[in-house]
Amino acid sequence: MSKKSNPSITVGFVSLGCPKNTVDSEVMLARIGQAGFVLTGQMQADVVIINTCGFIEPAKQEALSVIRQAVKEKKKGRLGKLIVAGCLSQRMGASLLEEIPQIDAVVGLGQREHIVEILQTVLKSSTKQPVNRQFLQPSSEIIFDDSERLLINPSHWAYLRISEGCSRQCSFCTIPAIRGKFRSKPIDLVLSEARQLAEHGVLELNLIAQDTTSYGRDFGLKNGLATLISELEKIETVEWLRLMYLYPASIDEALIEKIAQSSKVVHYVDIPIQHINNTILRAMHRPDTKENTLHLIQKLRQSIPEIILRTTVIVGFPGETDEQFEELLDFIRWAQFDALGAFPYFAESGTKAAELPDQVPDSLKQERLNRIMLTQQEIAFEKADRMIGKQLTILVDETDENGRLIGRFYGQAPHIDSVCLIEGSFVQPGQFVQVRIIGREGYDLLVKPV
Repeated sequence: MSKKSNPSITVGFVSLGCPKNTVDSEVMLARIGQAGFVLTGQMQADVVIINTCGFIEPAKQEALSVIRQAVKEKKKGRLGKLIVAGCLSQRMGASLLEEIPQIDAVVGLGQREHIVEILQTVLKSSTKQPVNRQFLQPSSEIIFDDSERLLINPSHWAYLRISEGCSRQCSFCTIPAIRGKFRSKPIDLVLSEARQLAEHGVLELNLIAQDTTSYGRDFGLKNGLATLISELEKIETVEWLRLMYLYPASIDEALIEKIAQSSKVVHYVDIPIQHINNTILRAMHRPDTKENTLHLIQKLRQSIPEIILRTTVIVGFPGETDEQFEELLDFIRWAQFDALGAFPYFAESGTKAAELPDQVPDSLKQERLNRIMLTQQEIAFEKADRMIGKQLTILVDETDENGRLIGRFYGQAPHIDSVCLIEGSFVQPGQFVQVRIIGREGYDLLVKPV
């Protein structure tokens, strides 16, 4: 489409949620820019698009808050049309228009590729009254081509989505209902996207999916993730490959061996375990067991001694007793995770867990969450203190508001982990640099170039 077709029409864009949402936002931004619209990150624009998350209640409330903020700008006349896209649109559908009637269009996940046409349809209405259009066709069979993206983050790293949806039946999770069943991207498409990103200067590829370890199983590819890694390693300019969201029950010997032997896969593994008590795991419909998880952690640390382990846990799942919570807490002390995210359980409508008896009071969930995070804080601080004096290779990301450079070593994933704060350096973002750790500032490491 010619860039002259939409002269000087401004489109504000807000991206919320997880890395998968970020990729969707980057694709939409590229399509909108290619169509000649003027992109801005401001709420004051001819059209504002909010790409939402709706996975759990806090994400839903954050999205609704941002939408209502946009509505205020619309009422003041500083915003023309309002389009809401993404997971919350897919999940709530027409009810989102009923709750916030000032929205001009609700766009589901399956309509991502039609965002330009939707924009033009909304703009055709000259009236100040909301258009109230719905674009909610199913996305459950679509395998998106994520080529031609306008990267939101620093241009030397990017997310590489390798599959869509999830076929796991975790009783607390809304993802299968929102994004559909699991389906792997064809390996040629993944490699094409990876090469394109590399050609544009990306040095670090962060592999993402709802269930990364199942890559290729739906089309009969044995050891699919390991096979994909072998192909990605051939892209010469890519220095780091990072594996996110590895379903613990699916991590096998072949994958561990591949990570251990690879010269490009960073020794960082994100394995969301959710809980450790076997009764709770069964209620969550997780195939993991405490015994298998203990064995997996031991195996990972034996095979890859310098590995960094990250996990996620849920506290206050229906029926969780004091004893079961203490079991989880003891396990965290034993496992000594390098990074850990914890969430109180939210009873999401439409999930099986929401119908379970013995829902845990919110006050008790918060108390347990606080204990988990204080325990993990002690572990993280002790680990950071033991690192002082060591040398690392870090990738410089950006400059903060105080003019200080920020980077990451292999054990820090972008946007979710701590960072390295670089003192006294003139290196540029996108460069690797050797540093020595000289201290810490909270969870972050203070480093100085060697």
